[in-house]
Amino acid sequence: MSTLDKIASALEKVQDPELHRPITELGMVENVDFESGLVTIKILLTISGCPMQDRLKSDVTTALKDIDEVKEVLLSFGVMSEGQRDNVKKILRNGREKFIPFAQPENRTRVIGIASGKGGVGKSSLTVNLAVAAAKKGLRVGILDADVYGHSIPRLMGLMGQRPTAIDQMFIPLEAFGVKTVSMEMFKPERSDPVAYRGPLLHRVLEQLLSDAYWGDLDLLFIDLPPGTGDLAISLGQLIPGSEIIVVTTPQVAAAEVAERAGRIAHQIKQHVIGVIENMSDFPCPKCGEPISLFGTGGGEATAERLSLLVGADVPLLGKVPFNTDLRTGGDDGTPVVLSEPESPASIAISKISEQLIVRGKSLIGVPLGFA
Repeated sequence: MSTLDKIASALEKVQDPELHRPITELGMVENVDFESGLVTIKILLTISGCPMQDRLKSDVTTALKDIDEVKEVLLSFGVMSEGQRDNVKKILRNGREKFIPFAQPENRTRVIGIASGKGGVGKSSLTVNLAVAAAKKGLRVGILDADVYGHSIPRLMGLMGQRPTAIDQMFIPLEAFGVKTVSMEMFKPERSDPVAYRGPLLHRVLEQLLSDAYWGDLDLLFIDLPPGTGDLAISLGQLIPGSEIIVVTTPQVAAAEVAERAGRIAHQIKQHVIGVIENMSDFPCPKCGEPISLFGTGGGEATAERLSLLVGADVPLLGKVPFNTDLRTGGDDGTPVVLSEPESPASIAISKISEQLIVRGKSLIGVPLGFA
C-alpha cells in the first residue's frame, strides 16, 4: 500500500465533530499531497469560521501519527461552495429533500412528548433529567423544546446564549451531557424577545424544528410540549403519528383534573399515552423524617386511573418524584440533578422512570432495521 493510500485510509476514520460522518464521505477533503515526509491537506469547512476547526485539526493530526512515513502534517482550511453544501445535505438526508425523519415508516426512534394540563408542574425539568438519565445509560437522546412561548430547556441544559451551526437551511443541534438539544430560543435575535405566533405559524415552527435539524440516529427524542391542549399538542400528533405521550401532574387533585385533559387530547388524536409522572410528591422532613405532603396526595394515582378508563388499557403511574430544592437549583445552574446529586431521592426516582422508558413496549422482530 502506498503512503497516499495509507493517508486516505486514515482520513476515512476522521469524523466531522458535529455531523458524526467521515470527512471523506462528506467531501470535506479537497486535496492531499505527500512529499519527503510532509503531508499537505486542504479541508473544506461547511461554513466560514466553523467552531470545530481546531477539533478537526487535532483529529486529522492524530489519525496520521501512526503512519511511519509521515513526519509532519500541514493543514489548510477552505469553505465549501453552495453546491458542495447541497451535496452534504443530500448525504445526511439519504438523498431525499427536507423531511421529518421521525415520521418515516422505517424510523426506529421513540418520540415521547412530555405533556401537562397546566404550567408550573416541573414538566421541563423532568424532560431534561429523563433525557440525561437515558443518555447516561448509553442511549442516543435528543430534546426538542416545543414550548415556543415558555422555552426553558437551554437554561436547564446549560446552553444559554449558544447558537447551533447552520448549513444553509439545515442546522446541527447543540449538545450537552450527551443529549442533542433544539429550542426556539436558539434562533431569536435576543433572548428577551417574546414569541408572538398564532396557530398556523406554530405548526410551521414545530415542523421546521423537526425537519431542518440534523438529528442523526436517535434512540429517544423527548419533546417538551407547552402546557394545555393547544395547537402544538395537536400538531405533534399530526406530524409524528407514532409519537407517545407522558402526562406530568402534581399530587394536588385540582392539578390532576387539569392534567387528565392533556391525556384526553392525546388519546383523541390517536397518540399512545404511556404513563403518568407525579412531580413534587411527598418528601421527608429534614428534622424528624416524617413525610411532608406539600402539594397534597393522590394526584398521580387519580390521573392514571382516569386515563386508564378513558383509553381502555392500563396507563401506569410511572413514578413519583419527591419535592426537592436540588431539582430547582440544578435547573437554575444548568446542571441536571441526576448528574449533580445522583443519590438524591429525586434523582433516584427519575432514574427508575427512565429505566422503564428505555425498554420498548413493542417488539422489533420482523421489522427492517438500517445499519448505523
